Amino acid sequence: MTHNALAVIVLAAGQGTRMKSALPKVLHRIGGRPLVGHVLDIARDLGPEQVLVVVRHERDLVADAVAGVAPEVHIVDQDDIPGTGRAVEVAMGRLDGFTGDVLVLSADVPLLEAATLARLVEVHRASHAAATLLTAVLDDATGYGRVIRDSTGAVARIVEQKDADEAEAAVTEINAGVYVFRADALRAQLPRVGTTNAQGEKYLTDVIGLLRADGATVAAVTAPDAASALGVNDRVQLSEAARTLNARVVRRWQLEGVTILDPASTWIDVTATLAPDVTVLPGSHVLRATTVASGAVIGPDTSLVDCEVGEDATVTRTDATLAVIGAKATVGPFAYLRPGTYLGDAGKIGTFVETKNSTIGAGSKVPHLSYIGDTTIGTGVNLGAGAITANYDDIAKHRTEIGDEVHTGSHNVFVAPVRIGDGAKTGAGAVIRKDVPAGALALSVAPQRNVEGWVETNRPGTRAADLAARARSAQEADDGA
Repeated sequence: MTHNALAVIVLAAGQGTRMKSALPKVLHRIGGRPLVGHVLDIARDLGPEQVLVVVRHERDLVADAVAGVAPEVHIVDQDDIPGTGRAVEVAMGRLDGFTGDVLVLSADVPLLEAATLARLVEVHRASHAAATLLTAVLDDATGYGRVIRDSTGAVARIVEQKDADEAEAAVTEINAGVYVFRADALRAQLPRVGTTNAQGEKYLTDVIGLLRADGATVAAVTAPDAASALGVNDRVQLSEAARTLNARVVRRWQLEGVTILDPASTWIDVTATLAPDVTVLPGSHVLRATTVASGAVIGPDTSLVDCEVGEDATVTRTDATLAVIGAKATVGPFAYLRPGTYLGDAGKIGTFVETKNSTIGAGSKVPHLSYIGDTTIGTGVNLGAGAITANYDDIAKHRTEIGDEVHTGSHNVFVAPVRIGDGAKTGAGAVIRKDVPAGALALSVAPQRNVEGWVETNRPGTRAADLAARARSAQEADDGA
């Protein structure tokens, strides 16, 4: 192992009481990932030999989330001794024999960029420092640990907000909670850190003062963007971080050739993928693992979650989850695509249509006012307005199968399980309870019965009865002329 080797320790043991949430702070999500997931992405970009995540509060929840985004990392359990210093100490126990540099990150600082951390490591090594910390300068440093420098401008120590006196609290340079330590220097100082402070914790920040007291070099790098170095401690900061991250993501896709007309109202997760010449209209959300192919138009007011959209497709005012939309297909406005929807090339799911667990073949259309569930539709099909697949019998779901080139009348109900053969037709108002052979016309015809004089007899004195009597009298007069 070389002295230039890098290990990363991610601190994810805290509860985050200011979030006022049953969910651990580091599992709150922005940009499609939990906070800790963003930090692990950054760590991975640095190419470390090992990544360790220290957990304690809601241990299993956090460990499972970490495994979901970075299964290669090592989970380390913090014991009952509180504090960041103790968290790093137990992690160092898993790095026995490691002689390189140790980068310490906080799982609630999701906006750091790999270039900033690479610069931090570079300065650390060039300075031959025992420790190098990332700092930021804020107009209002309330709540953050202050970086106290000596008369020469060198870092002397870090003072936490609750332990700062008036002069120290006036300092605007803050500790971002990101450090690089030489492993041997860190290992030597951690046992010396005590708990004599306002919170009764082992502060990792105390290592800086101990190193300086021993005459070791402590360097510092100021983050080029102070906002990127700030942690998330409450719901306000969570939304601010989400907005900052989203602005970065939107800008990146714009520079990659995606047209985004209103970045402020467009949200794109870091896990989504858009091709050049995609257009995203205002009020649209492209979320999770959604992919959008070239030429597609998304929006306005559309939400896509884990969807696949083909080339030149148009998706307007639609809510879709786990759906596949083929090339040149059109969806919406006001469509609801539930999981398992597959719309073939040049197909159509129109206005006020809900689909679920259904395949709609190439060139087929479900234009409006319909529910299509647990259904397979062939190619070239046109369903009339108000088509309903009655797929549930109160015990189990059943499938409807509609062949190629089927055209149905308005207001049809297909009572599953049922099959409509290729080229078949159905009449308006049909309730299809039996299979329809290929090329057949299916009708549900009942004689129409008119009860003459019903309104006058049963609704006497109403305007409808008066008008009916007048119309009947006029008709009788015409008939007698």
